[in-house]
Amino acid sequence: MPLWIHILAALALDAVCGDPRRWPHPVQAIGRTALRLEVSLRRRLDDGFRAGLVTVVVIVGGSALISAALVYGAAAIHPLLGDGLAIIVLYTTFAGRSLSDHARAVQQPLLQRDLPAARVEIARLVGRDTDQLDEAEISRATVESVAENTVDGVTAPLLFALVGGPVAAMTYKAINTLDSTFGYKTERYQHFGRAAALLDDAANFIPARLTAFITIPAAALAGLDARNAWRILRRDCHNHPSPNGGQIESAFSGALHVRLGGENQYFGQPSFRPYIGDADQALSAWHISASLRLMIWTTVLITLFGLVGRSLFTAFCSGSLIP
Repeated sequence: MPLWIHILAALALDAVCGDPRRWPHPVQAIGRTALRLEVSLRRRLDDGFRAGLVTVVVIVGGSALISAALVYGAAAIHPLLGDGLAIIVLYTTFAGRSLSDHARAVQQPLLQRDLPAARVEIARLVGRDTDQLDEAEISRATVESVAENTVDGVTAPLLFALVGGPVAAMTYKAINTLDSTFGYKTERYQHFGRAAALLDDAANFIPARLTAFITIPAAALAGLDARNAWRILRRDCHNHPSPNGGQIESAFSGALHVRLGGENQYFGQPSFRPYIGDADQALSAWHISASLRLMIWTTVLITLFGLVGRSLFTAFCSGSLIP
């Protein structure tokens, strides 16, 4: 069964099923294993950076080896079993449905003017303090999360899958999970999490930029402002602490005509991010729906362009496109 069928089947599974809460998930296993390894390596290595680097090598390498053993081992038993495992592995790397469900769980109480319930839901989605957020700030946090996770949870694993199949997608997922676990500029992880953060920045460098570019035609299909998305992307793509986060957030903010960034609170401490976009509209629950439409159309287009591009590249390498 060709890779494109694996990818489409996995995306369809994610769209229909999402992440069932009671089912075991590789990302949870990777995160728990990484935390256990952190405790062990900190005892054995007195250098925080070296301990973090060893953790990255073990977790990323182990994730790649285990996923390869599962997929290729199953294929050796029977081709259909290999196809099934490949689809399941790919399915677990996508998080579009889960992201949509979380965002809508925030939006629903906002529409009902139930700020306390909305604050509880947004706390499941972001790491900042949420107990004092108003509707605009809750909406901003949700839109920012949808934008960033469009790359982390959908397009980046998809692009890795197009290049290297389910093993590459799971390897990316391990990298991204380590950054989510250790990539904080706190006293505890300033050195230990540096390797994880740097590797995640490298892994997302191309996917973030490709996704931001594809967001422009996607904005037109979603009924949003493609021209302004391109304008803000060019102007504000570097207004972010992350070398990659500003790419997609600027495209989203331009398409939605809203301003992202600003002051957040983490454990009671203020943290200011540069502004992205123009405050043409006050952020509200409506922008959550609009950001989800933009995520969906971006996913559709990057899947289409990616599959066509892979097909043309394969045909060229095989000589069928050479006169």
